[in-house]
Amino acid sequence: MKFSKYSTHKDEELVALYITSQRNEYFEEIYERYVNKVYRKCYSFVYNQEKAEDLTHDIFLKLIVKIGSFKETSKFSTWLYSITYNYCMDQIRTGKKRTEVALHDDVEVSDEDDRGVLDFQSNELSKSMRQMAADERAILQMKYQEDFSIKEIADTLNITESAVKMRLMRSKEKLKKIYLENIAVFVLIIMKILSLFEK
Repeated sequence: MKFSKYSTHKDEELVALYITSQRNEYFEEIYERYVNKVYRKCYSFVYNQEKAEDLTHDIFLKLIVKIGSFKETSKFSTWLYSITYNYCMDQIRTGKKRTEVALHDDVEVSDEDDRGVLDFQSNELSKSMRQMAADERAILQMKYQEDFSIKEIADTLNITESAVKMRLMRSKEKLKKIYLENIAVFVLIIMKILSLFEK
């Protein structure tokens, strides 16, 4: 990352400076800090580079308009994530983005931290994540990739903390189910191939 004379400034300080002065250099610093993060979030919704770039561009245009309404009741990063999440979800809802595979179940699970299962570096787990609805993926990513607290997730999604916990439990269980189904299919294919060699 290139050196900036504003590197020691907190996000919230830069926002306040930009709002009061309207000097582009402050917004440019915010842009530099967050453009890649916003792009990665957008990509996690659409899995398409060009669409993710368009969404990122739109979100920063939206940010210019909305930044004056930022209140320091949450971290700037949480607030920006909320804008990103809501905008991407709006695009998906209007049918402009990829169709999500919806799987339904009503299994209740404990709220333990399943970091072993939720290893996002795993190819199979990434494949399983793509089969989930965008809102389910997002809440898991907020908790396990971004390390958002339950309160921060509640603020971002504008829901209660109890609702966050319930959605997390259901999304974790759904992810486990899809993941295990994908692994089972892979094992069956391997067994079929091995049986052909044995004949």
